[in-house]
Amino acid sequence: MVEKTSDTINVRPGEELDKAKLLQFLKANIEGLPEGALEIRQFGAGHSNLTYALSIGSWEAVLRRPPLGPVAPKAHDMEREFNILSSLHSFFPAAPKPFVFSQDLSVVGSPFFVMERRRGVVIDTEFPEGVEPDKELGRRISELMVDTLVELHAIDYTRTALAAMAKPEGFMERQVNGWIGRYERAKTDDIPEVAELSEWMRSHIPVSPDPAIIHYDFKLNNAMFSGDFTKLTGLFDWEMTTVGDPLADLGAAMSYWIQADDPDLLKNGFGKAPVTVTEGFYTRAEFIARYAEKSGRNVSNIDFYLTFAYFKLAVICQQIYYRFKKGQTSDARFAHFDQFVKSLIQYALVTAKKM
Repeated sequence: MVEKTSDTINVRPGEELDKAKLLQFLKANIEGLPEGALEIRQFGAGHSNLTYALSIGSWEAVLRRPPLGPVAPKAHDMEREFNILSSLHSFFPAAPKPFVFSQDLSVVGSPFFVMERRRGVVIDTEFPEGVEPDKELGRRISELMVDTLVELHAIDYTRTALAAMAKPEGFMERQVNGWIGRYERAKTDDIPEVAELSEWMRSHIPVSPDPAIIHYDFKLNNAMFSGDFTKLTGLFDWEMTTVGDPLADLGAAMSYWIQADDPDLLKNGFGKAPVTVTEGFYTRAEFIARYAEKSGRNVSNIDFYLTFAYFKLAVICQQIYYRFKKGQTSDARFAHFDQFVKSLIQYALVTAKKM
């Protein structure tokens, strides 16, 4: 059994929390806290919301808050994510249990929520020490990812609070037009292919299958596994979750699922390539085929959803780069994102032309 214990870092300069104010809040809002000092560390992965590991003695929790500086309208909605988890964790065991939400800006400077901390193995660009990857391990992790997505999409959303939080009718039309608008608002450089790609997406929107609960940020480093990799024990970052087209969720997942023969900029846009490029992991085609088999859904239009997913990912990166270029964040990880945005736009157009 292997458990990853180095998934946190010291809090980055400028992103510190006020320990005294936070401890006072926790004591007032969470029952059964032990006596002792509050320790705060930061989860180093991710490029958007800030996530912290909290501990007081043996008690542990996770705090999530939006990034520093101005944020896009309706983005980083902590209350919405808290409500999603409150509704889902009893239906979907991988969703962590939320404890408390607060919009009191005096505590950490923004709205935030606190949830349970799960323990296990999170993998991204490398395996933890002591794990020797082989074909069987890659296949097993791939199958767990596919089957978890199928399980989520099989939940009857009408039994959850999400039924009142989302409007699945016209989902893809709103998505396509909404993300084109987000790109225009965050635009910094002229990318000629955007106009052609936007027109193509607007004119090729398929008829959606029956709606489902979609995570919409389903990727390997948002998942947690048991030490022997036989179970997926946690799924995180539910900020984008809604009720909509399940194939849009599959497409978004595949935009993050990098394979060995992808172009270098696609593989390394976020830094080192993820472990999915190693032997044994499913290709995107294998992932999609297993999803179709397990879910019973028709995936014949998947190239549209892949095209849109690459564009959506490009817009997310563009929003991050916009904040960097405007001086709203100084995180050096974002300095090259303009090149990654261009690459994603071009790759989306190539994918579109496969249809």
